[in-house]
Amino acid sequence: MSTQVAAPSDRQQLLLAALRQASGEISGQDLHALLRQGPQPMGLATVYRHLRQLQQRGLIRCRHLPSGEALFAPTERDEHHLTCVDCGTSVVLEQCPMHNVALKGEQAAGFRLLFHTLEFFGLCRACQERQSA
Repeated sequence: MSTQVAAPSDRQQLLLAALRQASGEISGQDLHALLRQGPQPMGLATVYRHLRQLQQRGLIRCRHLPSGEALFAPTERDEHHLTCVDCGTSVVLEQCPMHNVALKGEQAAGFRLLFHTLEFFGLCRACQERQSA
């Protein structure tokens, strides 16, 4: 028995297109502001509801900054980060060290893997220097 996944709705297609056109990750609030001037404006709660549905389908990923802000990007943009816990500066890692890692045995039992995120947290050079001064 195969399960078919419905195509994204028109509004979800708009969100996906905006995320794909963005130069980097974008917050739900910024996405809302961007789409507010478009042909199909939608409320902030609707934007977040559709972002969650797209994430649940494995079409987008979400990353949370130390400030709590959530940033979204399409999963085909495979980016991972090193983030300073003090100032929030984020640096994209040049490559993902997890691509060849396979979950073994029972670790993934019952899961259909959609995407992964990887983030390292630390202190950037500027924050280290400021704290040691």
